[in-house]
Amino acid sequence: MSADRPATDAKTSARLSKQKRRDTKPEVALRRALHRRGLRYFVDRAPLKGMRRRADLVFPRRKVAVYVDGCFWHSCPIHATKPRNNAQWWADKLAANVARDRDTDRRLIDEGWRVVRIWEHEDPTVAADRVVDELSGA
Repeated sequence: MSADRPATDAKTSARLSKQKRRDTKPEVALRRALHRRGLRYFVDRAPLKGMRRRADLVFPRRKVAVYVDGCFWHSCPIHATKPRNNAQWWADKLAANVARDRDTDRRLIDEGWRVVRIWEHEDPTVAADRVVDELSGA
């Protein structure tokens, strides 16, 4: 085990290894809601060339990037939890995720993009409304 990653029990490790990187239920629900409205988009794509960070949905012509953030991984103000095992490591990891999100937002905005951040717990219809509002320049 590397020095920067703490030992994890087998049960936790197995659970975390099953976490999907894309096509989560909230992402698919949002995509369906947008598709029903006649919108088309790219899935799991980097908005900017050379940027390794991928958006969940990208509307390149309109320069809108949509991220569906998991409550745990992105420290939702309503549903965030703090693991007790390896607490400091997890606190640092989750804080780094949030800092990376803000850096991604800043980079995209600096390049003229609009960013929509949606929490996984949000109603997909309401979230789709937010995306449509951003696409229409509201």
